[in-house]
Amino acid sequence: MITLSLAEIAEVVGGRMHDIPDASAEVTGPVVRDSREAGPGSLFVAFVGERVDGHDFAAQVVEAGAVAVLGSRPVGVPAIVVEDVQAALGALARHVVRRLGTTLVALTGSAGKTSTKDLIAQVLRRKAPTVFTPGSMNNEVGLPLTALTATDETKFLVLEMGARGIGHIRYLCELTPPKVGLVLNVGSAHIGEFGGREQIAQAKGELVEALPPAEEGGTAVLNADDPLVRAMASRTKAKVILFGESGEADVSAENVRLTDTGQPSFSLHTPSGASDVTMRLYGEHHVSNALAAAAVAHELGMSADEIATALSEAGSLSRWRMEVTERPDGVTVVNDAYNANPESMKAALRALVAMSKGRRTWAVLGKMAELGDEALAEHDAVGRLAVRLNVGKLVAVGGREARWLQLGAYNEGSWGEESVHVSDAQAAVDLLRSELRPGDVVLVKASRSVGLESVASALLETGAEGEVAAR
Repeated sequence: MITLSLAEIAEVVGGRMHDIPDASAEVTGPVVRDSREAGPGSLFVAFVGERVDGHDFAAQVVEAGAVAVLGSRPVGVPAIVVEDVQAALGALARHVVRRLGTTLVALTGSAGKTSTKDLIAQVLRRKAPTVFTPGSMNNEVGLPLTALTATDETKFLVLEMGARGIGHIRYLCELTPPKVGLVLNVGSAHIGEFGGREQIAQAKGELVEALPPAEEGGTAVLNADDPLVRAMASRTKAKVILFGESGEADVSAENVRLTDTGQPSFSLHTPSGASDVTMRLYGEHHVSNALAAAAVAHELGMSADEIATALSEAGSLSRWRMEVTERPDGVTVVNDAYNANPESMKAALRALVAMSKGRRTWAVLGKMAELGDEALAEHDAVGRLAVRLNVGKLVAVGGREARWLQLGAYNEGSWGEESVHVSDAQAAVDLLRSELRPGDVVLVKASRSVGLESVASALLETGAEGEVAAR
């Protein structure tokens, strides 16, 4: 973070200083909420959680070098006390972002946010110092913590914005006002919380409403292939640039194909020229993500050749997202277990089939959460798609939703041993260990709450066969 005195921080957040012998003492290190990350010059933010109270670690973090604690009560060590710690953290982030004057890029969407954010960051940092959201820290706490890692040298700040309801993205944009706003898609993720796709579109569109007008540099990057996103052009005064397959798209792809290993290759077309891309990521769905990243980079002054080179060299920066690992016996494990929604589940199944090239395929799938009244239909549809794509075997893991997955496969024509229901992750591991053959390809995917990453980890444990070789 940029250097700030404790007196300045207290003024910005509207807090009271307690046990601070020197108000001119400066925070020169990071702002952290995990006491284990506290170090010299840091500011520790003490949240009260369901199981842990950060205030209990105040003495520990100061001993580790933290300058002070930002909390809701005095703790016997230097502290800035506020009524609402989360609001204070947001106010501090807003102050720092405005003072820096960095170009802030924000993105949202129902699927592909984290993968696209990682692509944008890897492209932009070839041009200038770039700070971006680690993993999926895209909420009211993660976003300001990310923004506070920016320094005077930071040229681009790339922030992923999530939403659980109307008004959430508007609030995040107030904390960190974006100059470039990207909306990827409007899908079914969290539809149970929102109540419908139209409500999701209303929430996601708050991002483009928050952008400055075109004459002040505001740019809205929209998916031309998603009607609900395309319609957001009427909700912004910013310049609009479109990406996708539509003839209206300013940034598009031609000659899209997959390599023998399932990695997309295409000709990237931008207003500044065209260039060829062959990605390291797996699955055709990454073409849309790449076009979104390319559109942002184009608007920020990069050439088609620069963008294409960066996209071709970009990898996955966030764990458990289409992590492809080959065991010594030739079994390939695709760990995409970080999260799941209907759109990402279907994309992952298509990627599984594309990369198999005739080898036997396994789809180890679990519950997709927060689908509300659509849950039965969406799980049924995924089970049916697995059969239509000729996935070798579907292993549905868990309770009611897993049975719906298997029921969809059964109703689509999977009447033999092509689909099976197991109760939990360990049962899935036991089944796979007994039936996997060299050369098989295994996809593991479900919502985060299911914890299916344990299945992928178990399959990749080293043993007598030797060390696992990761691609």
